[in-house]
Amino acid sequence: MLPMLFDVGSFSLKALVLGLVITTVLLILISASLKQKRADKNLDVQDLSEKNKKRQLAIRSKLMPAGAFKKLLKEEKKKLKEEKKAQNKSHRPRLFVLDFKGDVKASQGEDLRDQISALVSVCEPSRDEVLVSIESPGGMVHTYGLAAAQLHRLRARGIRLTAAVDKVAASGGYLMASVAHEIIAAPFAVVGSIGVVAQVPNFHRLLKKNDIDYQEITSGKFKRTVSLLGEITPEGKKHFEQKIEGTHVLFKDFVKELRPQLNLEEVANGDHWYGSEALRMGLVDRLLTSDDYILEALKTKQVIKISTPEKKTLMQKMSQAAEAGLEKCLERFFFIG
Repeated sequence: MLPMLFDVGSFSLKALVLGLVITTVLLILISASLKQKRADKNLDVQDLSEKNKKRQLAIRSKLMPAGAFKKLLKEEKKKLKEEKKAQNKSHRPRLFVLDFKGDVKASQGEDLRDQISALVSVCEPSRDEVLVSIESPGGMVHTYGLAAAQLHRLRARGIRLTAAVDKVAASGGYLMASVAHEIIAAPFAVVGSIGVVAQVPNFHRLLKKNDIDYQEITSGKFKRTVSLLGEITPEGKKHFEQKIEGTHVLFKDFVKELRPQLNLEEVANGDHWYGSEALRMGLVDRLLTSDDYILEALKTKQVIKISTPEKKTLMQKMSQAAEAGLEKCLERFFFIG
């Protein structure tokens, strides 16, 4: 009896190992396939005009008597056909909507580049407009400078650009917003922070106190003026401060060129303000949320949202599938109706 059990156990162990090997290989192949698909990702194009109409009809279907709603539905279908015929004869104005949620590295800049490259090839300056909703506290100079340059591609081609700030567009976020022909902001949105900051901890004295040598060899006088471990000399510190001030001047000049009405003495001191204060100071042009701007545009324009599919790793997809399966199981056990 015992030898048979050992044979069965040995076989089970081998089968388990073989199964794990096969699973690992499959996961590697699937992961490689997903990476390739992410590299060839397309833009998502959503017609908000159509979505808004469907939403309205869904609400009315619950509020109106069945007969009255059927009559309304027929009228809407007839109206839709007439609108499509009219669109074929005359071009309807379009509002393209973009969302930019920026981290310290402005990581979404790559997606923004793809979106704008697509828009500049289809937008007609005489009738089209782009609304970019910006949410960012700022970050690295070069990455936010590039993001602002991407938006400037629209302006350079005569395409009207509006920036919406519902929550925060500070520092690099405001650098981007300043490119727009018009900036709208919610009353309590945080705006401004036209300044530059650099924070570098230095452990040189700690190393010196513990008799630890640190060698930093450079080939230029100002190659490394401020570092984590090297000694910060008065000359090096002064040079670093000059670089920071030079960057601030570039920031101010960029904003001033695009928004000449601003009093830089008042607004370019690194401070930030809420929407209502920013309006008084000329940092924004109107107090309005992006939602209300879009709702107003829906009356006369075709509103289209352009976005980039979110990148998900294999583990994220597997986790989401597991969560969905668990929810279904819980519903069966705890939500029997």
